[in-house]
Amino acid sequence: MNIVVFGANGPTGRQVVEQAVEAGHTVTAVTRHPESFPVDGARVVLADVYDPAAVERAVAGQDAVVSALGVPYGRDRVTVYSTGVTHIARAMAGHGVRRLVAVTSTVLFGTPAPGENFLFRKVLEPSIARFMGRTVYEDMRRMEEVLRRSELEWTVLRPGGLFDAEEVSAYEVGTERLPGRYTARPDLARELLRQAVEERRHVGRYVDVRTTQNTPSLFDLIRKEAVGGRAVGGREVGGGPVGGGEERARR
Repeated sequence: MNIVVFGANGPTGRQVVEQAVEAGHTVTAVTRHPESFPVDGARVVLADVYDPAAVERAVAGQDAVVSALGVPYGRDRVTVYSTGVTHIARAMAGHGVRRLVAVTSTVLFGTPAPGENFLFRKVLEPSIARFMGRTVYEDMRRMEEVLRRSELEWTVLRPGGLFDAEEVSAYEVGTERLPGRYTARPDLARELLRQAVEERRHVGRYVDVRTTQNTPSLFDLIRKEAVGGRAVGGREVGGGPVGGGEERARR
């Protein structure tokens, strides 16, 4: 299968590309920094999602599209999700490509995490959503609206806080918010690829992805937010949708 991955040079995007190559797919990895792309076996394309012509060239001839675009938290207005997906959707429509799988965040379910304690449910997560991550989540919502208005066969994965792990582990998926705080990047990458290649039950749906073993603690999350996303206990822990940013945009 021909698969193009946008945001391929971020920590989740790289894993999507690696897993797709290992599975025998023909993979196009789209990045603004091809010189630093570490995964062998993929066709690496220099492109910026703000450039619709470059996006169109990358989408031509593909069977499915995976978007692992992301930016870190900040005060500046964020547009990479909505603008990027707008250009991707137009290119897909022009080339007759139907299947798109993208990433936002579990925060967009708009419901408390099942079974969470008071500190996380009422203090920590609302603070991240309303203040630290406000501009990111606003643009994610705009991106999801772009997809809702499109005629694509789209699915949006809404993981929890991302953390690094050595390999794919036990994880759960569901169309409502699941218990737990975290999603391992290998698990998210596996589900992105599975949805793009195999799964059609979740077309037009939002899917939570939640790792169920060897996850960080709430204290790890608090420390991560305090130190700005640096490694905690040997693992990079991310409270945001892409764990501090995937393929970062210029603007």
